[in-house]
Amino acid sequence: MEHQMLSLADQVFDVIERDILNGTLERGEYLTETALSDRLGVSRTPVREAIRRLCQEHLLENTKHGVQVVGVSPEDIRDIYEIRYRLEGLVARRVAEHATSEQIKKMKEDLDLQAFYTERDDSENIKEMDSLFHQAMYDSCDSAPLKHTLEPLLMRIVKYRKASLSAPDRASKSLEEHLAIYRAIVDHNPDEAERLMLEHIRAASTSILLTGGK
Repeated sequence: MEHQMLSLADQVFDVIERDILNGTLERGEYLTETALSDRLGVSRTPVREAIRRLCQEHLLENTKHGVQVVGVSPEDIRDIYEIRYRLEGLVARRVAEHATSEQIKKMKEDLDLQAFYTERDDSENIKEMDSLFHQAMYDSCDSAPLKHTLEPLLMRIVKYRKASLSAPDRASKSLEEHLAIYRAIVDHNPDEAERLMLEHIRAASTSILLTGGK
């Protein structure tokens, strides 16, 4: 019974977190346990636990007027991209040095799908495959601290990345940048992989800030 309750609380947490990050629940909006329970069709207990955890994640905040959505601010976006800029170059370097043939194959599969969806202007799947390429990089960098630092940051900017990748030409440019990084990894060229990743993160940051993260 306890395991089932924890599992349900995790599911409720995931749903509310996703709705905050994709903008369904907007910054400044007030939430109540009762309304969320009714909306999700669950009791208030897992909702209460999810709210507690989301406050710890600083996505919600307890105020004198109730629980308020904090979400991700424009300032957060700038900070997240600054952190990514400082760390993802190192990730790319590590991947170019250590990636196995199987890991490189997985990156190529993700890029092939990204190209497929880019040709069809399918923004939802483009965003998904774009994320999977970065996830494959984190999985292949041979560093748990880097992986565990960057994974939640990538998830926090989902709404803004979707808007950015829907902007004219950004999806195709992002694919080109990924392919260039991939070629440097295949060549086991850490200097080039790092340089290209830094250029990619800066370009993504500029696009994000122009399309809504400001």
